[in-house]
Amino acid sequence: MSEDTRSHIYQIDLEADPETVFEALITPSAICQWWGASTAIVLPEMGGFWNAAWGDTDDPDYITFHRITEYEYPHVIELDETLYHTKFEAPPFDLNVKARFEVDPISDRFTSIRVIQSGFPQDEIADEFYAACEKGWHDTFEGLRKYITSGGEL
Repeated sequence: MSEDTRSHIYQIDLEADPETVFEALITPSAICQWWGASTAIVLPEMGGFWNAAWGDTDDPDYITFHRITEYEYPHVIELDETLYHTKFEAPPFDLNVKARFEVDPISDRFTSIRVIQSGFPQDEIADEFYAACEKGWHDTFEGLRKYITSGGEL
């Protein structure tokens, strides 16, 4: 991370094995359930892609496209080369963020999942978007927790 950007980390522990948690990150139907996406397309491999949209399927509110720049099943997936589209007001800065998910066993029954999102400008113009992303990861990972706890049915 360069000096002119910032990052944040969000982490939770889940009662599941690493494979179950990682599969939730790369399975489109799971992404739609726990993240509330209306559609998702994932090619889970190095150089593959991870795409999702939220809102009406034919006229989504938000669309995010990522290239998978690191892929180590079932422990790491890194999403970079972000393209972000919204039909609302776009962020007032170049959105060049990266999301790295790390999945680590912590016992026979529990797994830790961490997201490191980096590349936010230090400039105050990005403060509101940065804060919304921090809150968003809390809400998103709570959806993941409910998905995992329910055995994949929400």
